[in-house]
Amino acid sequence: QVQLVESGGGLVQAGGSLRLSCAASGRTFSSYAMGWFRQAPGKEREFVAAINWSGDIIYYADSVRGRFTISRVNAKTTVHLQMNSLIPEDTAVYYCATGAKLGRTAYEYAYWGQGTQVTVSS
Repeated sequence: QVQLVESGGGLVQAGGSLRLSCAASGRTFSSYAMGWFRQAPGKEREFVAAINWSGDIIYYADSVRGRFTISRVNAKTTVHLQMNSLIPEDTAVYYCATGAKLGRTAYEYAYWGQGTQVTVSS
């Protein structure tokens, strides 16, 4: 079993920055991909960013490309999401996920964290 714990969420003004972190423990798989998704109230969960096990293949959603940066450290069991130039539309619960295959859809990830709230005020 894999456990994922997110941290770093909070309230920030538009234009500000936040850094989310996700630590994996338990039966961790350094060869697994890790991704971030988000879900705003009344909306479907959507893909944000993902990184493969070696860190050399990265995907971003069009809505965050150029503003968000995903990275992984610590023997590939920790992933960060640096979020800059935040806008109110970025407000959502952000979820970390890990799975055997790098992808942009939620079903490709087997393990999920509990989520961390990000609120961007205008």
